[in-house]
Amino acid sequence: MAITDKMWDALTTVIRMNDKVEALAGTVKAQQERIENLTGRIIRLETALEIALSRQATISADTARIEPED
Repeated sequence: MAITDKMWDALTTVIRMNDKVEALAGTVKAQQERIENLTGRIIRLETALEIALSRQATISADTARIEPED
């Protein structure tokens, strides 16, 4: 009877572990989606910053070329 109990305990432990692994896999998938979403947002922010800095540099260069009229 002791062997049967040990086998049953081992089987229930494996089933519980499987449930936990499946739950963890779902959590990891959700976190990966959030990371990918944040990565996309950062890329858009970097692009907007580069455009703004480029425009600012262009405006600064244009105003430096304008000579005052005498």
